[in-house]
Amino acid sequence: MSSSTTMAKEEQSSKPLSLITSLPQDVIVDILARISRFDYPTLSLVCKHFQSIVTSPEIFTRRALLGRTEHCLYVVLCLQNHTRIYILRKNKTNGDTPLVLIPSLPAMPLYLNFVAAGSRIYAFARKSDYEMMTLSIDCGSHSVQPFPSIPTHLNLIVAGVIEGRIYGVGCRFSEEWEKVMVVFDTKTQVWEPGMISVMKEGFMCGCVVMADKMYTRDYANSFVYDPKENKWEKDEMLNLHKWENACVIDDVLYYLDCNEKELRAYDRKRRCWQVVKGLEALLPETRRRKEWSQTVNYDGKLALFYPKENCEIWCAEISLETRQGGEIWGTVECCRHLVTSQSCFMKALDVVV
Repeated sequence: MSSSTTMAKEEQSSKPLSLITSLPQDVIVDILARISRFDYPTLSLVCKHFQSIVTSPEIFTRRALLGRTEHCLYVVLCLQNHTRIYILRKNKTNGDTPLVLIPSLPAMPLYLNFVAAGSRIYAFARKSDYEMMTLSIDCGSHSVQPFPSIPTHLNLIVAGVIEGRIYGVGCRFSEEWEKVMVVFDTKTQVWEPGMISVMKEGFMCGCVVMADKMYTRDYANSFVYDPKENKWEKDEMLNLHKWENACVIDDVLYYLDCNEKELRAYDRKRRCWQVVKGLEALLPETRRRKEWSQTVNYDGKLALFYPKENCEIWCAEISLETRQGGEIWGTVECCRHLVTSQSCFMKALDVVV
């Protein structure tokens, strides 16, 4: 091919791009802010200019002003000796895998504790016996920044978010092991002074937030913490089932009972448990691996992550309906195979960006 022909083709292919990029910056931002967040990885491949825009704080500020924010599911997988974070495609098309690795986020240590607050994911881990690691992940730019370390050496176990504050419960060793709570204000990016005593029971293995209160459980009891009164109480009714990896939708707690293969619901207002109906065809396929199962409030619907045979991890999106008499029914809108490997499913988080 002659050099003149090559130059002509390059000139022709560059014209559409030059027309777009010649628009004023604020117009380009306004246009791209109206496009789905799930298309941004493709847009970032168009040119470096677009790549810088779709990862800038400016476009996510504009999306919020336009009311174009979207719910995105982030999935954390443990792969061999490190942790990686993926984003779940909204729709699976053309045989593409539904999980997309976020390459800009580095591999992280194992045994991290993750919590979502606003458009960020906060990660806590014990780096060594004497050092904690704290990271903040901006889900707009997919970049990682450190934030102030926990003021005391604490093995953080569970965490919940109430009105922009992260309440983290963990263990520390003074003269003996004790359980305490620390509070991080995501608006000021400062740890609040002091620590809150926690009822001295066993190892915490569950945490949700309902009606601005934090509900936790250990292997024997369920507890509720009211931050306004700074008071812990036991909840005997909630403790009728050993809930774990739960979520809350419309003030109702949901979790997958892996032993009975049922989706259970706890209504806080009515103070009663029930089994969600309509899922009889789905749940018998699940395996009894509760550490690989989780329910997530995904924009008002329930995303159920569960294991099947041959080390497969699946995700079902379920719409919920409360019928006359208070019965809750679920309808499976889609069900997707995510990954087949020896990797361990750790966490899924719904983030608004």
